[in-house]
Amino acid sequence: MTNLLLKLFVKNHHDTTSNKTRESVGKFASTLGILLNFLLATCKIVAGALLGVISVLADGLNNLTDCASNVVSLISFKLAGKPADKEHPYGHQRLEYVASMIVAFLVFVLAFELGTESVNKIFHPQQTEMQGPTFVLTVVALSLSILVKFWMFLFNRKLGKTYNSELLLATSTDAISDVASTTAVLVSLLLAKFLGWQTDGVMGLVVSVLIAIAGIGIFSKTMSSILGEAPDKQLINSIVERIKAYPGVYGIHDLNVHNYGPNKYYATVHVEVDSSVPVLDSHDMIDCIERDFAEHTNILLVIHLDPVVIGDEELDNYKQVVQNVVEGLDKRFTIHDFRMVKGTTHTNLIFDVAIPFDTKLKNHQIADYIQEEVAKLYPTVYVVPTVEYQLEQ
Repeated sequence: MTNLLLKLFVKNHHDTTSNKTRESVGKFASTLGILLNFLLATCKIVAGALLGVISVLADGLNNLTDCASNVVSLISFKLAGKPADKEHPYGHQRLEYVASMIVAFLVFVLAFELGTESVNKIFHPQQTEMQGPTFVLTVVALSLSILVKFWMFLFNRKLGKTYNSELLLATSTDAISDVASTTAVLVSLLLAKFLGWQTDGVMGLVVSVLIAIAGIGIFSKTMSSILGEAPDKQLINSIVERIKAYPGVYGIHDLNVHNYGPNKYYATVHVEVDSSVPVLDSHDMIDCIERDFAEHTNILLVIHLDPVVIGDEELDNYKQVVQNVVEGLDKRFTIHDFRMVKGTTHTNLIFDVAIPFDTKLKNHQIADYIQEEVAKLYPTVYVVPTVEYQLEQ
């Protein structure tokens, strides 16, 4: 169903990395959401008012809020698609994050209002008339809403993952919370009808809690993106493998990746090259790699050329020893920028140690351990390590 809709309404929907395609997909999904949520809201609000059931009315207002959220999303996707300008040289894609925060705020407001009204209904319950065609139509409307909202959850989740959109993923989270809340309302209605249990206020409170939880999830995920979360490991691996595929690249390190929107990445990296190769030749290779990324990926890559000595037997031996020592602490530890400075009485080994962010060891513990282990084999060799954090592959 999703693929059919995309085929009918979105041109070039197979191009998942195109910002233009993402904009079209986002606007289509938002427009569809406005239409469906408005229809669901109308049915529930009318039914809830006729029956006098607050949980049904609240569920309808929830759909009306979703409709407003979809309007925010529609505007956001349109603005996020604007090209870079003098005031915003990195583009406008981060507007998606702003829109997600607005959606979270609307969800919180609704949850608070609904919770307040539900508590009041718990302490001042009212008998609800459950007879006639209105009850049947209400049950049909709620059941249909559950099915529609579950489809919207699957629809937006698939689009969010396919086109890397936090806003669509937030919409899918909101949709699945609506499934839970509407199910709670339907159960409340059936309990009142067949068992006489007046659980309207309780179920309304349950709905408000579920809505609030969904809002917290949206807020937390969006805040993480705004603060700058770690890039996906698959993205890191793709960058590393693409660079390593070039002849003349002997290693890479100090890779940093950040974004100015879901599909706009900026990266910097150090690339090790043979110091004996003329610098202009190495620089030409670096230019080729940067151009490759600019033309064939959505990553703007800047490379620092790092000359290293290749083929020195003594240096290579020391490097292997140090690498073995470092891996003895943690298999994930690596070394780079390895240099040897020989003196009359001793030799200095200068290098960087790259460690993951979750390591429990302190920098001085790592440096002391390496020195102790190396000194056991080479008493006149001193290590000068610089410990730094790195992104894990």
